[in-house]
Amino acid sequence: MKTFEIVCPLTREPRLKEIEAKAAGMKWVLKKRSIDARKEPVWRYQYEAYGPDDHYEPYTLPAFQDVHDADSVIVVGAGPAGMFAALKLISLGIRPIVLERGKDVHRRKLDMAKLSREGEVNPESNYCYGEGGAGAFSDGKLYTRSTKRGDIREVLHLLVKFGASKDILIDAHPHIGSDKLPAVVENIRNFVLQSGGEYHFETRVVSIHGNPDAGFTVGSADGKTYSGKRVILATGHSARD
Repeated sequence: MKTFEIVCPLTREPRLKEIEAKAAGMKWVLKKRSIDARKEPVWRYQYEAYGPDDHYEPYTLPAFQDVHDADSVIVVGAGPAGMFAALKLISLGIRPIVLERGKDVHRRKLDMAKLSREGEVNPESNYCYGEGGAGAFSDGKLYTRSTKRGDIREVLHLLVKFGASKDILIDAHPHIGSDKLPAVVENIRNFVLQSGGEYHFETRVVSIHGNPDAGFTVGSADGKTYSGKRVILATGHSARD
């Protein structure tokens, strides 16, 4: 396998079929594209080229399981960490119970409109709280400054599976767009529900009791309790209470 970079004007993309025809049967796979604007703006495409003796295997997502009758784990928060924790649990054969203090992404959007037009703030459904997390209405930018990175490729492929553009797999600075992100978030929730998981909105967690041997009981502000083998806290940076 060899790596190549091709530079093109912004007005066109590389003629990949012509390149492959001249490359003696090598398979070219686009890995990354970016705009270089240091001088006259141009596209920079990075390709991996596989020859007849190279093994190329497209990326495949982990298999998901039916978890209707599986042991449960409670996930506190339905932002990015909570959503992907729920998906990871399903892939491991574990049933996620997602508790979110805010509203689902559709009803949250209505509260955001009231905030923008009338200045009316719902303390439990706003820019910070609700399904999709704090970034749900800020362009859906996909980047991390953390040095503790997981499988970013899996995350991007999952977002594509649930409705994001395939462009995020190759763009140097990928983003989904706040106009499209709510639908992706809703698709993830529907998949979790269909797989056997649970979502509970307007459910603010106020207590956690138990231990790893006996399991945990989580209490909410409305007096309900939820039980699971473990608890994942995916509360984000804003829930300081």
